[in-house]
Amino acid sequence: MSVSTHPRPQLARENWTNLNGRWAFGIGDAASCVNREITVPYAPETPASGIEAKGYFNTCWYQRSIDTPKLGAGARLMLHFEAADYTTQVWVNGQFAGEHEGGYTRFSFDITDAVAGKTSSEILVRCDDDPLDLSKPRGKQDWQPEAHAIWYPRTTGLWQTVWTEVVPAARISGLRWRADVPTWSIRMDAATLNAPAGARLRVQLRIGERSLADDTFAINDQLA
Repeated sequence: MSVSTHPRPQLARENWTNLNGRWAFGIGDAASCVNREITVPYAPETPASGIEAKGYFNTCWYQRSIDTPKLGAGARLMLHFEAADYTTQVWVNGQFAGEHEGGYTRFSFDITDAVAGKTSSEILVRCDDDPLDLSKPRGKQDWQPEAHAIWYPRTTGLWQTVWTEVVPAARISGLRWRADVPTWSIRMDAATLNAPAGARLRVQLRIGERSLADDTFAINDQLA
């Protein structure tokens, strides 16, 4: 899939798969309620989801199968969520992959061990959000039956892109850019995982075909 559609274009790698599209879906306390279809990443309250759920509900479920990519030596398979509202639990092939709390931030799980030896893998997602709990950050989340100060429906469950990515064991895990306008300079902080002793990070900065910077840096305590 094109890098231009990558959900994190500053951290784009070639081997990734967008999981947006049709998922099995259900509303209720148990996974057995999954008996409908929804279009991810549209919240079930929206017409675009194909559900357009009305009223209040606390729990919803998502389920789908994926083709398990081939993993080379040392490679890991990551399952990424750009956002889900509010508490999210994830299982892959029946194994618990992890949990995240918060409706607006991205999160990821390493699912390599759960998909080992599988050509096809099943993802099951549970999202819990009490729309009447006013202690949570509200955003678009109206607690009244009808929107009274905004024009959005309530937003529950998966409402941003879901995707998988094959990554090397030693990798860049995060980037932060900071501009200093008075000095016409840019600072880059790169976080790494599993960098071997003596590893160095090469940074190239270009505008089109013009090279602005090309340098190599030592990695200290997983930061470069």
